[in-house]
Amino acid sequence: MDTGHWEAMYGGSDQVFSGNPNAVLVAETAGLAPGRALDAGCGEGADARWLARRGWQVTAVDVSAIALERAAAAATDVAGRVTWTRADLLAVPPPAGAFDLVSLHYFPLKRHPGHAALRGLVDAVAPGGTLLFATHAPADPARHPDENFDPAGYYRPVDITELLEPTWDIQVDETRPRTAPAPAGTPHSHDTVLRARRPR
Repeated sequence: MDTGHWEAMYGGSDQVFSGNPNAVLVAETAGLAPGRALDAGCGEGADARWLARRGWQVTAVDVSAIALERAAAAATDVAGRVTWTRADLLAVPPPAGAFDLVSLHYFPLKRHPGHAALRGLVDAVAPGGTLLFATHAPADPARHPDENFDPAGYYRPVDITELLEPTWDIQVDETRPRTAPAPAGTPHSHDTVLRARRPR
């Protein structure tokens, strides 16, 4: 899943995803006061736009130039509230303590010794801020039929909670049915969700 993979995926059609924000994001952030948000792996930008329309100042990051161009073109109503950034968060961490919300939805965060990329994303949460992580539940089929994707090689919420300091408040840690259909051609029916608040 390198940059070429994502460019090929987004370049293969005019629109890959529905254009609607992820249901987990909507449910888990509706009660949060707007602040600075990092949307990691923003894709075509639906989550970033939803946050910006609710008063958040969003840094939306993706490795795909095609996805970012598409996202920015659909975000004219929130101009100035979203910064579209092409970067690899697995290689270069975001600024530490910079965001009141760090949102990772189906972000392919591969396991590595030392957990540098994961630690960088966790460290980006500001004091009093929220880390929100959603991924496909492990009960779903173990491999993606087209990409030989093995979920065991990627971080799950339990891996993240083990890295958090004991002072973090784990507010949600559960598996739940998806409230919206999965993207066409994928078998996923449940999400695993982690929401944690960093102490002030």
